[in-house]
This record gives sequence, C-alpha cells and structure tokens, in this order.
Amino acid sequence: MSQSKVENLNVTGMQPLVTPLQMKRSVPAPDAAVETIATGRDAIAAVLEGRDPRFLVICGPCSIHDTEAGTEYAKRLSALAAELGDRLLIVMRTYFEKPRTTTGWKGLINDPRLDGSNDIATGIRTAREVLMRVAELGLPTATEMLDPIVPQYISDLVAWASIGARTTESQTHREMSSGLSMPVGFKNSTDGNTQVAINAMLSSHSPHHFLGIDEHGCTCIVETKGNPHGHLILRGGSGGPNYDEPSVAAAAALLEKAGLPARIIVDCSHANTSKKPENQPIVLREVVRQRAAGQSALKGAMLESHLVGGRQELQADLSAMTFGQSITDGCLGWEETEAALRETYAALEGIAEAQLAHAK
Repeated sequence: MSQSKVENLNVTGMQPLVTPLQMKRSVPAPDAAVETIATGRDAIAAVLEGRDPRFLVICGPCSIHDTEAGTEYAKRLSALAAELGDRLLIVMRTYFEKPRTTTGWKGLINDPRLDGSNDIATGIRTAREVLMRVAELGLPTATEMLDPIVPQYISDLVAWASIGARTTESQTHREMSSGLSMPVGFKNSTDGNTQVAINAMLSSHSPHHFLGIDEHGCTCIVETKGNPHGHLILRGGSGGPNYDEPSVAAAAALLEKAGLPARIIVDCSHANTSKKPENQPIVLREVVRQRAAGQSALKGAMLESHLVGGRQELQADLSAMTFGQSITDGCLGWEETEAALRETYAALEGIAEAQLAHAK
C-alpha cells in the first residue's frame, strides 16, 4: 500500500530552510553586538541573584511589525538606558512571535510582510537584523521563545527570554528553556495560576534530553545541564491582577517552599491592567513602592511601550497605518514611557546603594 494514503494528509507543502549556521553566516553578529549580549546576560543574572542592586526593566513594543519604527524606538531607549543606567538595567523588548488564542497575525518571523504570505525564511533573517541593530546600540534584547526551532537561529543575539502564559505548562518549552544560554522568565498561566510557572522553573533548572536540531539543521538528541536563572513573571490572570503586596508575598513564599530563589518580575500589562496600557505606570509605581519598602523578591518589571500609544488594526494598505503604533496589544506611548522610567529612577534614589551596602 502506498504511504501517500497515510502520510501528510493535511500538509500542502514543505519548503526547505537554510540551516542555523548558514543563517548566522549570512547575518553575522558583529563584535559590538556580541559584547552587548554577553554583558547584558551577565548583568541580568547579577540582578536576579542580588549581586547587582539595579531594577530590571524590560521595555518595548508588544511586537515589532515595522523594523524602521523598532529601530527608532531602540535609539530613544538606548539613550535613556545610558542616562538611567546606575539604577535601572533597561532591556529592550524585541518580540517577533505572537501566540494566538485562536488565529491572527503570528508575528514578524511568521509573516514579515504582514500579508499572509508567511515567508518565514525572510522573517528569521529580519529578526536577526533587528536584534543585531538593537545590540549594536548597546541595548540588551529580550524576546519570547515560542517555536522551539527558532532559538537556534536567533538566540545568540538575545540577552533575556520569556516563556508565555500559554506555553509555560508545555514540556517542550520547559525542556528548551533548560538549554537556553540566557536567563528565562516564566509567566503564570492565563487563569492566574502561579504554581504552573514554578513547576516550569523547577523543570527547566534540571538536565533534559529531547529532540531538536543542531546548527547544521540535522535532527538530534539535545542534552542540557539545566538553566540556573529561571524566574517568575506575574502577569495577572482571569481572576484579576497579582502585582499587589499580598500576591507578591504569596508568590515569593511559594518559590521558597519549592526550594527556588525568590525572583519575581511583574508584567505591568496584560491582566495586571485589564489590557489598558495607560494603567501601566500605576502598576509600575506600586511595584517600585514595594521594592523600596524592602520586598527583595521583586527584581524588575515589564512594560509594553511604543513610539505612539494605543493600538491599531492591521490594514491591507500598510502606508495608511500609523508609524510606531502597535498592531497587537495596546502600548504606552514614548512620552509616557519616558516619564514612567524617570519617575522609577527617582523613586529608587538611595535604594540601590543601600541594598548593595547591605549585601556586602
């Protein structure tokens, strides 16, 4: 009997893709970018471990759909990061993959032309180019790792990674995270369950063996030693926000009960603001208040921010769209973002120095 009767019945085509090594040779990482990523990873790890008293801020567009706008945002954020760098460790959010509850635009890697053509090869190349430009500005990069093959193509240009609320419970993503070379944050599930993320942290901290691809694109058995820099991201849930003092304390207690370091980052968007981007500074202000009051488990915060506040619908005529405005979740505008970060910097005056002295 022909195998065509039982194989690939719902597959309409398969397109060859260059290997990770070929992609990296085609879009090589300059020395300056490599140094930024290496230094950024070390600094983030130091913040998580309490060796660096700065407050980690992961800030940038919900998703990058326009590389020109993303680059302009990076230039502004880079200048601000340099100015506020003695108290804030600012990392740019450079998200290229979007998990969808049902359907929709799946991000720059999957559909770089925003027209349903799904030119993934161009998408991966474009993502590398964006990451390279951001890192060359001296700004560490952050992204969500969604497809388990993509990290082989871009992870050398990523300083911090997250596992989203929809994939934190996935064994595949936990195994993948155990081998990633950068700190990884795990979000609580969409219903607000924190234990799911803690379980993911425990799993990713351990060694694993799983199927993957190597730099030559060959299927292989990947062996990992475990990732020591997993941490919890509180993003709220269907039951409401979880950035308040009792919720943070409860999460820290659960981490300690699990034998994990109490390392928490608060996502100031999503369910913590009921997806109202203008409320992000309110959440950030409360998180910083708790940090200043002595909640050492709070290591940082995440902001969804772009050049123009709010969001817009994707249009067939891309020229008719607003430059620098999100097409996924609504974002805080640049002026509001800068004001929020400057307020955070001022609120942390003397705190970092005191914590560093106490650590010594």
